[in-house]
Amino acid sequence: MQPGFVVVGAGIVGLATARELAHRFPGARVTVLEREPEVGLHQTSHNSGVVHAGLYYPPGSLKAKLCTRGRELLQRFCADHAIPYIECGKLVVALDRSETERLDALEARARANRVPGLCRLDRAGLQGVEPAATGVAALHSPHTAITDFPRIARALAAELDVRTGFDAVAVEAYGRGAVVRAAGTGEEVAADRVILCAGLRSDLLAPDGAGPAIVAFRGEYWKLAPVWAERVRGLIYPVPDPRYPFLGVHFTRRVDGSVDVGPNAVLGLAREGYRRTDVDLRWLAGLARQPGFWRMARSHWRAGAHEMVGSVSKRVYVRRAARLVPGLAPADVTRAPAGVRAQAVDPDGSLVDDFRITRAGTSGQIVAVRNAPSPAATSSLAIAAYICDQLDA
Repeated sequence: MQPGFVVVGAGIVGLATARELAHRFPGARVTVLEREPEVGLHQTSHNSGVVHAGLYYPPGSLKAKLCTRGRELLQRFCADHAIPYIECGKLVVALDRSETERLDALEARARANRVPGLCRLDRAGLQGVEPAATGVAALHSPHTAITDFPRIARALAAELDVRTGFDAVAVEAYGRGAVVRAAGTGEEVAADRVILCAGLRSDLLAPDGAGPAIVAFRGEYWKLAPVWAERVRGLIYPVPDPRYPFLGVHFTRRVDGSVDVGPNAVLGLAREGYRRTDVDLRWLAGLARQPGFWRMARSHWRAGAHEMVGSVSKRVYVRRAARLVPGLAPADVTRAPAGVRAQAVDPDGSLVDDFRITRAGTSGQIVAVRNAPSPAATSSLAIAAYICDQLDA
């Protein structure tokens, strides 16, 4: 008899995993459970739309391996489904000599990851790629791309049995199988294998009760006025701070031709707190009981304060962005929708950097994706294959 599978979460990682399961196990029952009325409503549809080429990730890490493979698979999927996939390229800019050492380290990492077409540029070279940008040096990744991740999610879902409106609140192993229980009705769905791809709710559903807590970071965007959007050809990024998994405020071209500035990274006041007014006191109380949260806060409060100032002051936010693209003024941007990043934090307060995928149950019948921030969308099809490889092992 073919095994039965349940995937909890219809974001792009959950949908890609369900599709891979259906391909690996022909004839098996594969069901996706999603609490929202549609697929891909959270991180999948609230990100920058960038298909990453693998510049940032430690060689040998899951991010490095799965980003490279995921990009190839995603490009093929988009071609097969007539979904836009535009290699507009990315420029990572060192603003002054103090940042060139970090740029050197980033270049070494990118070359170890075999980022295709990578090129080191001087001031004149970077302005040849992005005339509106400024800096003393840059890395150019010509094959970094942009796409429409919500559309990809819908294309994946079209091949699958997706049940929306199922608010999973518990997952329990029993025997060699597992059961997923819904809120309110207490309805249960049983399967031989359950794969948790719950994003912002992954720590709620992980059955072992241990491991990282999810801290929600709201990423706020501003949209460039059309006259400025015409001046930005592709993607313009600062050199990232290696202490954090965030890439810094950058300029991101979208497939519709618009250009966003952002995101920053401020602590969310609700698990799905896309607006400043979204406050969930019960969630905040639970977060306050996590020792890792307070250790993280003590270690990174200065960075948090820096981000908060930019969040409350449009002028400060734009002034920081204008270091990359001089001349930008507050009147040149309008508010755009924010996103929320599900960032795992270990009990010692460290921000989990790599993808983290664990197994639970007497026979490993529950697989939990505990940390899958950027580049998870880029890597989604490769993450799916990796999960299925673990089930085959």
